[in-house]
Amino acid sequence: MWYQDAVLYEVFVRAFADSNGDGIGDLPGLMSRLDYVRDLGINTVWLLPITPSPLRDDGYDVSDHFNVHPDYGTLGDFRRLVAEAHHRDLRVIVELIPNHTSDQHPWFQASRDPQHPDHATYRDWYVWSDTDQKYQDTRIIFLDTEPSNWTFDPVRGQYYWHRFFYHQPDLNYDNPEVQKAMLRVVQFWIDQGADGIRVDAPPYLFEREGTNCENLPETHAYLKRLRAFVDAYTPGTMLLSEANQWPEDVRPYFGDGDEFHMNFHFPLMPRLFMALAEADRTPLEAILTRTPALPANCQWATFLRCHDELTLEMVTPEEREFMWNFYAPEPRMRLNLGIRRRLAPLLGNDLRRIKLADSLLLTFIGSPVIYYGDEIGMGDNIWLDDRDGVRTPMQWDTSPNAGFSTAPPDQLDEPLVDDEVYGYHCVNVQAQQADPDSLLNALRHMLSVRKQHPAFGRGDFAWIEVESKAVAAYWRTLDHDRVLAIHNLSGQAQSIELVDQAHDWIDLLSHSRITQHAALAPYQFLWLVEA
Repeated sequence: MWYQDAVLYEVFVRAFADSNGDGIGDLPGLMSRLDYVRDLGINTVWLLPITPSPLRDDGYDVSDHFNVHPDYGTLGDFRRLVAEAHHRDLRVIVELIPNHTSDQHPWFQASRDPQHPDHATYRDWYVWSDTDQKYQDTRIIFLDTEPSNWTFDPVRGQYYWHRFFYHQPDLNYDNPEVQKAMLRVVQFWIDQGADGIRVDAPPYLFEREGTNCENLPETHAYLKRLRAFVDAYTPGTMLLSEANQWPEDVRPYFGDGDEFHMNFHFPLMPRLFMALAEADRTPLEAILTRTPALPANCQWATFLRCHDELTLEMVTPEEREFMWNFYAPEPRMRLNLGIRRRLAPLLGNDLRRIKLADSLLLTFIGSPVIYYGDEIGMGDNIWLDDRDGVRTPMQWDTSPNAGFSTAPPDQLDEPLVDDEVYGYHCVNVQAQQADPDSLLNALRHMLSVRKQHPAFGRGDFAWIEVESKAVAAYWRTLDHDRVLAIHNLSGQAQSIELVDQAHDWIDLLSHSRITQHAALAPYQFLWLVEA
């Protein structure tokens, strides 16, 4: 169960490292930076979509499930990347997008066109209807752009169903051939060497009238079939689910340990930021109260930021308004029901608060996910379209194009962040590697310590009673490995008396000796073991 001790590094290949000077990151470029990833303290690399695509949704609009997008390289490059990663004891996770394809996918082109030579084969591979009035109880996910879950196709003369963008038609999982085809996709990427598969948007695979078309029994039955196939074909391959729901609603996606190995804990993320904004641990206590126990072979994946917006779907309208006003005062900082900002700008570029947030992530339940660039405090560009503002090129050094590419600057796929605060002349890997007090080196140190204590990944979690709501303190315990994590969420000094613990402590991070009367500086955190 390697994934229970995993620290995942989420990479947008297109923006990480360009090996051939075309302005676009690629797999050989990522391969050249694997030592950096390993030395950071990462043990698992999660690649955002790399398959062929028109790239209208950053690769989540797949047009070929069995190849690599030519911008990123070849299948041979992917296999070499996996081999080099394994040589460094790194695992590789790839994306599976089972719910939909691009409207440019050969399957859809054959399905929509009665004159297509393969129409008879693919006619029922998508969800078609003579009317757009079916499944009216189903919500629209992308409220900013999509007026309906149905779009009329003039070639076929029918409507097709799509839970996401109109150019991403949903596959028809009532068709057994579709179910088998997606298993073949999974088999293919396992054969290429993938250690795990992140499954995009699994709650939406089936549609039934009179329901919201989410979390249906038929969906869970197919996902169990997928898991059984993976377990039989290559035991040890991990399946990570992206069910963006309340923890009690996500719990069925783990099954009895026979569905997904992991799922993201989406509602925890906004509550980490709420706790920091309010200097109050109450939101964290509340969401953990709603978080059910998992089967022994399962795990949560947790994160502060990712390639999407900081989702505010699962907060109250009042909380959403507070979060928008606090973290995203400019309308361009908001997207859908969320916030499109990176970690450092969200926290005012305050190194103390950024490290505090990282400490909460690394000591809380689950296996943490770190988004590329957040380890150095990269900024964002809210003036780019959609989510591109948090997908700008990685800032390696102060050379032209921040060491990302040798292409002319105007040929970069996305412009570099180049302002006075977050620009690559100020924020880059090379400078932070040389600075012992940098965010990069602080996170490296935290990850190194975390690796020595399996309680953080697999241990029990228990709050300890602290009078001040500004302090979040909890035990992480696995057999004899027992760590007390304490966090001052506020900008004011706090004191904590460990009244039930009549001995001194050692802080694992600073090696300082702490008495049972601990004084906490603003935003200070401690990882304590008994002296």
